[in-house]
Amino acid sequence: MIAEGSYFPSPTVGVFWLGPFPIRMYALCILAGIVLAIWVTGRRMEDRGYQREDALNVAWWAVPFGIVGGRIYNVITSPQPYFGKHGNPWDAFAIWHGGLGIWGAIAIGALGAYIGCRRNNIRFLDFADAGAPGVVLAQALGRWGNYFNNELHGRTTDLPWRLKIYEWDETAGHAVKDSAGHPIVKGYFQPTFLYESLFCLVIALIVVWLDRRYRLGRGKSFFLYVTLYPIGRIWMEWMRNDPANHILGQRVNVWVCVLVFIGGLVGLVINARRHPDGEREPIPGSTPTDDGAQPDAAAEDPSPAQAGPVKDPGPPHDN
Repeated sequence: MIAEGSYFPSPTVGVFWLGPFPIRMYALCILAGIVLAIWVTGRRMEDRGYQREDALNVAWWAVPFGIVGGRIYNVITSPQPYFGKHGNPWDAFAIWHGGLGIWGAIAIGALGAYIGCRRNNIRFLDFADAGAPGVVLAQALGRWGNYFNNELHGRTTDLPWRLKIYEWDETAGHAVKDSAGHPIVKGYFQPTFLYESLFCLVIALIVVWLDRRYRLGRGKSFFLYVTLYPIGRIWMEWMRNDPANHILGQRVNVWVCVLVFIGGLVGLVINARRHPDGEREPIPGSTPTDDGAQPDAAAEDPSPAQAGPVKDPGPPHDN
């Protein structure tokens, strides 16, 4: 048995009002994650010879694409609330109620990032490597939006860190109350949002440490993140008890995790051959070559007329 008060509390309100304007904590968590991701990416872009502002220039494309992609994935993999019995198709646009699938956000967000990189003359894999830790940190913050919405928890448990969950009114953004005005407790569950948030922090630390320690070749930081995240996410999926569609007895997201994990491994192998550790371009103050190697130190310095910008003026070769 555990102490009566031994649990991790949940908020009873997820929406605050600033006059007539609702301030939704779910949205604030997502926005905070986006800001953090752009800041981290900008810092790491500088390490690769770009300008910090390049991260923001690409983010103008990646972020809206990612939000749309996340919502599309959620609607496709969980269509019942929108197109099933008693469903409301217009709710597909109500992203403030939650429901952004990370796999759709990453896939379509990457497409937006690719477009932004092409328009700003940035190698896509350079941007992906720079952004990998920032993206997973954004995921860590975004999971707290689920906490404020009292959603996506695990199964019931009596662990000391169990999560207290309330019956929730998604439309109003607060806990349902009984006749006496007290919020109705739904139960005590595994805090999967917290597990995933902490796991994402660990991934970010691993990627940054390995990149600094071994100077990972182009593409490796990104594919390392793509490989590591599904490992923890499968565990979270097995712990969750919210409604989900299944294939061969497993939640759809479990199969997606398996496919993404395999894709990440393939990406790591290919990039290990094409870009060994220690290679990184462009390097500040030098002109990168097309194959990723730096110019011979004994080579004659180019004249001002010949010297080019740090970023390769030609189309990216490794997209």
